[in-house]
Amino acid sequence: MPRDNVQIAMGHSSLALKIDQFFADRGFGMNPAGLRRSRLRQIIQLESQSDRELARQGLHRDDILPHVFRDILYS
Repeated sequence: MPRDNVQIAMGHSSLALKIDQFFADRGFGMNPAGLRRSRLRQIIQLESQSDRELARQGLHRDDILPHVFRDILYS
């Protein structure tokens, strides 16, 4: 019996959704794929740190995306 709801995830799909939601919440009417791709390494590096390591940099986990995209959102 075929299933229509099969989902295949590769790599950092949940992180990609998190980034897409971040831009959607801020009213961006575009697909941020290019922005995501160019900054993904920095996002992954920060996401992989512990909360203690982030705190030493003055960041909370929820601050990662605003921090990485601060030049285009808060300038």
